[in-house]
Amino acid sequence: QVQLVESGGGLVQAGGSLRLSCVASGRTIRVSTMGWFRQAPGKERDFVAAISWGGASTDYADSVKGRFTISRDNAKNTVYLQMNRLKPEDTAVYYCAESTTTSRTSGLSPADFSSWGQGTQVTVSS
Repeated sequence: QVQLVESGGGLVQAGGSLRLSCVASGRTIRVSTMGWFRQAPGKERDFVAAISWGGASTDYADSVKGRFTISRDNAKNTVYLQMNRLKPEDTAVYYCAESTTTSRTSGLSPADFSSWGQGTQVTVSS
């Protein structure tokens, strides 16, 4: 069983940047598709970004394209989400997730992921 721990969230002004990290322990994630999701209060958990096992393929929600970048360092068993030009509507709890059943990065939903972190809060003030 893999454990995922997110960090890097916080309070930032609109236009600012944050870098989220997701460290995996228990086993390697180097052959897994990894994703980031977010959930605002009263809303569903939404896809943000995904990256293939080798990092060659990535995909983003339309709302974050051009502002967020997902990356991974398999040697460190870590996945990152660089968030730039943050907007108040980016405010949410951000979750890291692992999929061991799909190699694609597009059209993913929470149901495609079997392991989740506890989440990290991102708050963007206007």
